[in-house]
Amino acid sequence: MKINLQIWRQKDNQSKGGFQTYTLDHVSQEMSFLEMLDTLNMKLIKQGEYPVEFDHDCREGICGQCEMMINGIAHGPLKNTTTCQLHMRSFKDGDTIYIEPFRAKSFPIVRDLKIDRSAFDRIIASGGYISVDTGQAPEANSIPISNEEAEAAFDAAACIGCGACVASCKNASAALFTSAKITQLELLPQGQKETHLRIKKMVEQMEKEFFGHCSNTEACQVECPENISVLNIARMNYEYNKASLLKEK
Repeated sequence: MKINLQIWRQKDNQSKGGFQTYTLDHVSQEMSFLEMLDTLNMKLIKQGEYPVEFDHDCREGICGQCEMMINGIAHGPLKNTTTCQLHMRSFKDGDTIYIEPFRAKSFPIVRDLKIDRSAFDRIIASGGYISVDTGQAPEANSIPISNEEAEAAFDAAACIGCGACVASCKNASAALFTSAKITQLELLPQGQKETHLRIKKMVEQMEKEFFGHCSNTEACQVECPENISVLNIARMNYEYNKASLLKEK
């Protein structure tokens, strides 16, 4: 296929950026989207030009590093799919593809498509640690938790922290990410001891990072590659209010 690319190029967070046009011939439909960008970068390097900078790591839909907007959609047109899992068969010969970084005040651009998502790390770190010594894996039937609760905790823990929820929200809210990280521990018995303190600290850190408030459009769940439920946000708000009331008493 012949693919036309409009890629956002920006030297750093202080420089003015803009779209630059590139054309690739003989693009295989079996290429992943990132392999296509690798091909472009090899072409640019051979021409003595600076390659397009973008984040990637596992390329298996696990690490959440491949954050980018593709034709205005976080991670591209396929539902519940990360950029690295997207293949060129999702596009047609002659298509023009617009590629740009996730945009949010809390995600400053490092260069081109690469952004700084360390705000997420600070939210997680603010939650502290679990003081319970879990020891070795217990026998399944002796775990004091229902299968439904365990599955719900696992579903929340599936969040890869890619930032698609922030990029898709008109207020750049990190409520879905933060609530998923809170829920995965709040539902498990090992996380109960520090739960109220953890929730307050993580929500307050989220606000310190200048993420916006939840807009209730549920765009975050729609664009989330792991389909994290917005019900986690409702649980976070409930538990945060409960923790605040307990502190006042």
